[in-house]
Amino acid sequence: MFVVIFQAILTVPEDEYLQTASQLRELALNDYGCLKFVAMTEGDQELALSWWADEESIRHWKQASDHLMAQQLGRERWYSSYSVEVGKITRKYAFPEDTA
Repeated sequence: MFVVIFQAILTVPEDEYLQTASQLRELALNDYGCLKFVAMTEGDQELALSWWADEESIRHWKQASDHLMAQQLGRERWYSSYSVEVGKITRKYAFPEDTA
């Protein structure tokens, strides 16, 4: 399993951004193999974590036309900066114990 860590500094959030983010989340979960997606915002900082079964799914998502359009809007209007990290999950713990 893999995790994508997206960190950004937001400019003033706008309705278009919030609507686009919601639509992209659903698209990633329903059509591109994203297993789980969680996002948090504190002040102008955003952190989004998404879990994926394999790197191929992440690559397909990165090249999805709706996602590419949102990336461009992000660079032009929504973010003053951002970073993306992809990591492989090598161990998992849970409480109560996760039997999956």
